[in-house]
Amino acid sequence: MTADEIGRRDPEPRQDLVQRSAPFLPVGSAIRQVFICQSAPNFWFFVITYLTGLTMFWNKYRCVAVTQDAIYVLDSSKLSGGARPQRLAGMMPRHTRLGPVSGRWGQVNLLGERHWVHKRFHDQIAAADEETGFAP
Repeated sequence: MTADEIGRRDPEPRQDLVQRSAPFLPVGSAIRQVFICQSAPNFWFFVITYLTGLTMFWNKYRCVAVTQDAIYVLDSSKLSGGARPQRLAGMMPRHTRLGPVSGRWGQVNLLGERHWVHKRFHDQIAAADEETGFAP
């Protein structure tokens, strides 16, 4: 096992997120990657939310489903932390580069807003970028 493989997780999407996201996508869409994230105007605002929950109602919690044809950004309930999509917020072209992301909480730009993605979903972002030809 190489050093690169030790830090990597299985790039298979979480099935609970796939099932919850599917109703908001076009019929027959196959979700290739999926991850949850939350918006915050800056890192410290995000840290306050993460540690205390005091600012959670100003943040947007989202689930992002990547298919072969598009990237779907779904608004989710705040109390689920993004894991329970409720409506389609917008779409992005499939060739959009999402990463690279690093650190415990990586940044991605979705629909013109900064979002924070936990490390456990970084493999999903890397896999989505690799499928469109972007180097990891």
